[in-house]
Amino acid sequence: MPAHAGIHMPYFGRNPDEGHVMKFAVIGGTGLIGSQVVKNLNAAGHEAVPHSQSTGVDVITGQGLDEAVAGADVLVNLTNSPTFDDASPAFFRTSMDNLLAAAQRGGVGHFVILSIVGVDQVPELDYYRAKALQEEILAAGPVPYSIVRATQFMEFIDDVMTWTADDDTVRLPATPIQPIAAKDVAAAVAEVAAGAPVRGIHNIAGPEVFPLDELGRITLSHKGDDRTVVTDPTAGMFAAVKGDVLTDKSAHLAPTRYTDWLS
Repeated sequence: MPAHAGIHMPYFGRNPDEGHVMKFAVIGGTGLIGSQVVKNLNAAGHEAVPHSQSTGVDVITGQGLDEAVAGADVLVNLTNSPTFDDASPAFFRTSMDNLLAAAQRGGVGHFVILSIVGVDQVPELDYYRAKALQEEILAAGPVPYSIVRATQFMEFIDDVMTWTADDDTVRLPATPIQPIAAKDVAAAVAEVAAGAPVRGIHNIAGPEVFPLDELGRITLSHKGDDRTVVTDPTAGMFAAVKGDVLTDKSAHLAPTRYTDWLS
C-alpha cells in the first residue's frame, strides 16, 4: 500500500453532523504530540480523552487500561519508552500486548500508533529496532490499525545537538534529515485516527531535507550562538544511519518550514 494511500489533509473522518460523535482514547495524551491530538480531535467535534500515568493509566502494569478504552471507537497510543537503550524493546512489547488486549476486550475498531520514517532501516539502533517491533506487534494483532510514521521533530534538534556539544563546538554527522513540526505531526495523527484504518503505514515529513550538520549551523546562527559545527560522521546517534533512510520525498509533506518554525 502506498504510504499516503487514501489520505487527504485536512479532513477529520466522519462529519459530526452525521449524528455520530467518535470517541477516542488517547494514551500518552498529555505529552507533546498527544495533547495536541486531543485538542485537534475535540475541535473537530469528536470526544477525545487524554490518558497517561498522571491520570492513573499504566501501560506496563495494565492498570486503568480497560477503563480508559471503555466505549472508545479509536485507541491512539502515543506512549514512549522511558529509555532509548536495549530496555526499550521490552517496553514496547509489554505495552502493546496490554493495549491490544484491552482494545479487543473493549471492542475498539481502530488502533493508531506514531512511529518513525525509516525505522526498519536502522537495525544498529536499539530504539529503532524497538519501534519496528511495536509496528510488527500492531500489524499482527486483532484490531484494525494505522501506523503514522513521521520524520524527525523540529522540537528535538536542540536535544540532538547537546549530545555531542562542548563549549566551542557541536559535532554532527551529515545525515540527511527532513524535519517536521510537532503541530503538523499532531494534525496528521488526528486526521488518520478519525478516518478508516489504513491497515498499513502513512508517512509524513517536513517540506525540506537538510544534512544534519547544516541544520545545526542554521539553528546556532538563528540563536546567535557562536559555536562551530564540526562535521563528524561518527558523532551521536545519527552516525549509525546509512544514506537517506530517514527522509521520504513521497511522504505527505507538512507545510511548516524549519526557518519559519525557528522564527
